[in-house]
This record gives sequence, C-alpha cells and structure tokens, in this order.
Amino acid sequence: MNATAESFVSPPAAEAMTATISAAECVLQSATTHVAALAETDRSLNADQHVAHGLSWLATYVESLRQLKGWADRLGTEGRLGEIEQLILQIGVGEYASQIAGGIPMSQGETIRLTELGLSRGEIRAFEDEAAAVMEAGHSREARARLAKLVGDMAGATSYGDPGLDDVHAAMHEEMRRFCDAEVTPHAHEWHLANNYIPLETIAKLSELGVFGVSMPEEFGGLGLGKEAMCIVSEELSRGYIGVGSLGTRSEIAGELILANGTDDQKEKYLPRIASGEILPTAVFTEPNTGSDLASLKIRATLSNGIYKVTGQKTWITHPVRADLMTLLVRTNPDEPGYKGLSMLLAEKPRGTDEDPFPASGMTGGEIEVLGYRGVKEYDISFDGFEVPEDQLLGGAEGQGFKQLMATFEAARIQTAARAVGVAQSAMDLAIAYATDRQQFGRAIFEFPRVADKIVMMAVETMIARQLTYFAARQKDQGRRCDLEAGMAKLLAARIAWASADNALQIHGGNGFALEYPVSRVLCDARILNIFEGAAEIQAHVIARRLVERGN
Repeated sequence: MNATAESFVSPPAAEAMTATISAAECVLQSATTHVAALAETDRSLNADQHVAHGLSWLATYVESLRQLKGWADRLGTEGRLGEIEQLILQIGVGEYASQIAGGIPMSQGETIRLTELGLSRGEIRAFEDEAAAVMEAGHSREARARLAKLVGDMAGATSYGDPGLDDVHAAMHEEMRRFCDAEVTPHAHEWHLANNYIPLETIAKLSELGVFGVSMPEEFGGLGLGKEAMCIVSEELSRGYIGVGSLGTRSEIAGELILANGTDDQKEKYLPRIASGEILPTAVFTEPNTGSDLASLKIRATLSNGIYKVTGQKTWITHPVRADLMTLLVRTNPDEPGYKGLSMLLAEKPRGTDEDPFPASGMTGGEIEVLGYRGVKEYDISFDGFEVPEDQLLGGAEGQGFKQLMATFEAARIQTAARAVGVAQSAMDLAIAYATDRQQFGRAIFEFPRVADKIVMMAVETMIARQLTYFAARQKDQGRRCDLEAGMAKLLAARIAWASADNALQIHGGNGFALEYPVSRVLCDARILNIFEGAAEIQAHVIARRLVERGN
C-alpha cells in the first residue's frame, strides 16, 4: 500500500509547503493580536463571537497544516511516504491554505474571512502570493483524480494512507479492526434500528481485550498505554459503531477522576474493577437548565449522620441503567456561589433493565429517545433523597468537584475527536463500497468526478483529523497542558465526521435516505459529535480565550 510510486502529478516542493505554513502562522499571529485588542476594549470575547470563534477556526487550520506536514515528514524519514500519502499531503495543505485565504467554514452557514479577523488587504495578498503554488497544486484535477484511483483500488482497506503508527499501536489498531469486523459491524445497524443495547456479551469481549483499561496504569490492572493508544481503540471501535466506541469513554472519565483525585482507598477499590470491566461507570453531570453552564448546577447533596442525601435532576446521562457507579456532580454547599460549592460523589447503584431501569431507593428516570448514538441509551434521572455514604466523596474534600471535572476534559475531548475520526472513516467506507458497486449510465458512479471528489476529500480530511487528534494525545501523554490541542482536534474532527457522513449519504442518493442502509445510521451518529463534550460554539470560545491568553 505504501510503496513509493512515480506519479504523473508533480507535487509542490517541500520548501513551498514549509513557506506556506510559515505564512499561515504569520496570518494567525496578526489575527490573534487583533482579536486580543478587541477583547481588551470590550472586556469580553462575547462582544463579537463570530470573530473570536473565527480565530479558533483559523488556529485549528494552522495547526492542522503543521500536523499534516509533520506526519508526512515522519513517514518520509522512515521510508514510508508513498504516493497516496504524498497526494493527501498535497491536496490537504493546498485546500486548507485556500480556505484560509478565501474563507473557513465554521458551519454550513457561517464563514470567517481574514478581513473580519483584522488583516489588511496587503497581508492577505502576501499570504496568497506565498501559498500560490501550494494552493494550485492542491486544486489540481490530476492530483485528485489520481488519489481517487488509488483510494478506489484500496476499497475495503484497513486504512487509506499510512496513519504513521508504530508497531505496538499498529498491532492494537489491527486487533480492534478484526474485533469490529467479527463482533460489531455485522450487528450495528440491527442494534440501531431496534434501539437495542449493545449486548453484554460484546461488552464482556471488550473487557477481555482490555478496552476499559487502555490508559489505566498497570499497577491498577490497566494496560498503561497512554492516550494515543486510547485514541486508536476509540477510533476503530467507533468505525464499527459509535455506541461501542463510546463505552470506553465513561471508564476513561471515571478512571481519570479517581486516579487524579481519589483517596488511596478509592483508587484501590475502584480502579482495578473499572479497568477490568467489572464496574461500568457513567458520568452524571448535566442538568436540564445548565448545559455548559455548570456554575448554575442546582442538584443538592445534604450531609447528615455520615450520609449524603441527593435531591434534584440530571439529564443526558449515557448508559446509566446498566452502570454500577455514577460520578455524580452535586452542590454540597448552597452558600458557596458558582463553582465553589460543587463536589463529586462516587455513587454506587444496582444495574437495571428496560423494565426496571433504576432499582434503587430515591432514584427514578426515563429514556430520552434519540436519532442516533444508540446502543447505550440516554436518560433523564431524578433523585429524591438518594443516599451516598460520606466516604464516597471523591478525594474526601468538598468544594473540589468542578476543579476535578475540568481536569478530565482534555482526555474526554481527545477521545471524542477519535470517535469522530472513526465515524468519518465509517462514512468513507460506506461511500466507497456503494460508489464502486452502483452502476449508472453504464459505469460505476465512482467514475464520475463529483462522486470521486467527495471521497477524495473524505480521505484527506479524515487523515488531517486523525493526525491532529494523535498530536493532542501525544501532548497529553507527555504530561503537557493540551486543552488547546484537544479542543482543536474535537472541533475539527466533529465537523469532518458530519461532512463525511452527509456526503456519503449524498453518494447513496435516495437509497441513503432509506433506513435499511447503514449510511442513514452513520449520518445520525455523526450529528451528535458537534454537541456533546462541549458544543462546537463553546469549544471555539474556549480555544479563542486560550489563544488570547497566551498571545499565540
């Protein structure tokens, strides 16, 4: 797959790509200075969110260029940079440079342009002049046609282009792929249409593979492989079915919370059992009227005689019925405003069923019916005097809940980005299979350029999102602050997943709108990725704030 081949398409010189990225960095610096000045004048980035969030998208594009070029450089050093990888690089850098110059889509109806970010016409022309050769090469009809041919020849491949994994991660990727081919993909659409839970037998097999303890330290029974390995597992499982890919998220969040903040007893009690899959946790944070505004959280936990009694409502709780442990964010001190009165409880509960979802005193709930992201089920939950022993307070100290939760967001957003990459890859798989099989006007529809071009951009953008996600994971593994990188990965990967699913359905034509075709499921699954773990707008705002704080 990666053998170097002589292409009739002439890629731009490496020096031209490097110069283009340097020019994009200058553009970003100028835009950041402008937005910082606006924020200082208006005392808030909220004064012009379109511009502030546009800065986030610009920064995400610049980082994407860096990481795509870095990926190709590493492959080249290892003798693994083949023709397909060169074309992905050429088209990816050219396309993203063109969008920086002409307008970056923040959503279907919102575009940010450099003039809005304070750049002068002269600065824009200087960037366009520096990037001209790269943009022209990226738009080359011959380059896109050649990549379409290579991708079409690889239909059904494990990966369209070398993802750059080392031997350990490549073996893990292949193991997850084989598991999904055998245990997940053949059943995913059936589970979705029936709104059935992912079978416990499948979850048990995930436990045997170590999925719930990938990044957990070995001393607590995990594999100790870090966040990059977590991304590879999440990506490939989500390629099979996002519900399966998301099962590990709850274990990841609970494990991070307890590992970083728990008492010694709490770590010994829960971490090995989470890593083994004996305990299935769920995250219980969101309330009906709070969403991203956790400072307004109202659910109360009152301590009396060594017992917290919890009263209030939670919503959008994933996989709570079959969970054994809730990481439950509550307000323990009503006199402390905002975040200061919040605490995290490790609340145990018995497993339920569809007939009796919450067989626990003081706890009731109802299912939220959803378009996609099924297999785990979403619930509203009401607590009325639900009891949690005092020693189940995470870390043994009140008022630390918000701080404890914020520390998990980097890993959670990296994992969400990985799930989005998997969904994008699933959409591409379905699009290629259909386009190469579907005959119209005497030939496969893949031979028509408007169809092939859609698949070409799926291949290019999925690789961009993958490399940006792996980069964020490596930053986390190296112990660096990476909320900026994690946010960028999640922001971009979610948009790419939706675009890929939408284009895959378009390639299916009317059949894509039929429930019997799996692409209809993938479209529904892709849509949630721009919302959970931080909606795109919230994510962009967080990125903008960090950019202004650090001055890029």
